[in-house]
Amino acid sequence: MATVALALYLTFLLTAFGLRSVLQYRRTGSTGFHGVSGRPGSVEWWGGVLFVVALVLGLAAPVLQLGSVIDALTVLDTTAVHVAGLIVALAGIVGTLMAQQTMGSSWRIGVDQRETTELVTADAFALVRNPIFSTMITAGMGLTLLAPNPIALAGLVALLAAIEIQVRAVEEPYLLRTHGQVYRGYASRVGRFFPGIGRLAVHADGVG
Repeated sequence: MATVALALYLTFLLTAFGLRSVLQYRRTGSTGFHGVSGRPGSVEWWGGVLFVVALVLGLAAPVLQLGSVIDALTVLDTTAVHVAGLIVALAGIVGTLMAQQTMGSSWRIGVDQRETTELVTADAFALVRNPIFSTMITAGMGLTLLAPNPIALAGLVALLAAIEIQVRAVEEPYLLRTHGQVYRGYASRVGRFFPGIGRLAVHADGVG
């Protein structure tokens, strides 16, 4: 199933990042891609670096397994796990693309502190505040189960860490500064990655 994992991963990169950036540029004049930002060594910088590491490891995992450089973990190398991985990966990829579409021109990779984008709270964003990240994690889990080797697992861990840092240390503080009580009220009602989980306290001065 490493071949399927590689095909799905490349499709995911081309659609969720490549095609989306092209469409964003045509719509707004900006690709929406801000890359690795922040002072080297800062929390923001580490979030960006870990995200790049996750992308590289996610690509390397099926390639190395196909080249017999690394083997799948025996306990996860079963038909049932592969089928579950395929279903989860497809759900995550489709979910990511749908959430990106809902976000419209406010979609970005990274944060530019000088920008002020519209706060999107409709559709999937009414269920969780970060549906793109939630579905990216889902896709990452599925792809890992399709090529369940140590490199894939390391990539998934890097992805989880990168998303946690990006959301908690970068995006939420930015949204609180930009949208103030409107965002705080929204965040007090809607969970961070899962419905009802990770809501912010209305009276809090910082990010919960």
